[in-house]
Amino acid sequence: MESLGNDFGVMPTADLIADLTPDVDDAAVDASEQAIIDRAAEWAWTYVAPRAETWERERRFASEAFASAAAEGLCGLLVPPADGGKGISQVALARVLEEIAAVDLSVAFSLVCHNNLAGAVSRRAPSELRARALPSLVSGERVGAFLLTEPGVGSDAAAITTRAQRDGDEWTLDGAKAWATNGTTASLLSVYAQTDPAAGHRGIAAFLVDGNSDGIERTAGYDLFGGHGLGTNGISFHECRVPDADTLVPVGQGFAAAMEGIDLARILVSAMCCGMLRTGLATATSYVRERQAFGSRLADLQGVRFRLADVATDLEAARLLAYRAAVALAAGRPAAVMAAHAKKFATRAAERRLADCMQVMGANGARRDHPLPRHLATARLTHYLDGATEIQDVVISRALLD
Repeated sequence: MESLGNDFGVMPTADLIADLTPDVDDAAVDASEQAIIDRAAEWAWTYVAPRAETWERERRFASEAFASAAAEGLCGLLVPPADGGKGISQVALARVLEEIAAVDLSVAFSLVCHNNLAGAVSRRAPSELRARALPSLVSGERVGAFLLTEPGVGSDAAAITTRAQRDGDEWTLDGAKAWATNGTTASLLSVYAQTDPAAGHRGIAAFLVDGNSDGIERTAGYDLFGGHGLGTNGISFHECRVPDADTLVPVGQGFAAAMEGIDLARILVSAMCCGMLRTGLATATSYVRERQAFGSRLADLQGVRFRLADVATDLEAARLLAYRAAVALAAGRPAAVMAAHAKKFATRAAERRLADCMQVMGANGARRDHPLPRHLATARLTHYLDGATEIQDVVISRALLD
């Protein structure tokens, strides 16, 4: 694999970054899963790495990356092999996405949303809907999106106002969704809607909606400070008719289904933060070993050495929290609080310690010849993905005090 070389210092190779790969319990990842992880890492470095900065500069969804990921079999990772997927565990999925996020978080999180939807369809959809929807999700022919958040409702998922009203053997959807990852391109939308406002969260259901249906309007991709490869936008529904046969999760079960997917996504975001931080640490250590200043290497300065030691410690702590939660979820144990701890710590560590990695590189840390500025921008975004940091505090404090 090629290095990230440039004109101001030696940047690390993918192999050097791989030296910082987490140790995961051998029993948690089998040989076939490890092969998928290794292939995902190779794909990320050979296909995504040379193009990631271009997608960000052009401020658009990384459609080529999604198509290439589909060709690599990365669109049905949670779907059983009998249905054409890979059927890997949540631990292995976290490892796959960590490897991809080590190169680019936007591409990795796009695949989180798609794989989470494909997995939900394989587990929850009625047999006829499953047969219609699942093959195109697994093949990547259709891009999936998860629509829960709304413009006036952020992390309080129980308060959504998008309305689904029954009309014979159809439902009519009205309302607006926000922060839809993959939304600019997605052709299959998982839409969470309220069927009975008086019932609160018990009235929520989820529907699979063809992205080309009448009554759907999309905004352009949000203009953000980073993460444009996510294709994040707003999507609204105006008397959009959906057959009852396209109900993914029935009334009364929608909120629980959404939270189940969010717990997994929080763990995956934590693992992806570890991936970005691995790249930051490898980039900074490679740079300071070669850079001369004040008559010696930067790596010989105690202030530099100790700052990188702090980065390494936080990476280890984030890794342990993330994979503890992943192992618990894979074993069927309660993992919501573990996921909250992991996401809270990993997102904070990624943002703070990526900035530290850039700081020891001096002004060169700010140049886009290397991926750290792009990683720092998306590290800030991870604070909002699948529940803001404050929501993690709600989950944790509730477990402590209620």
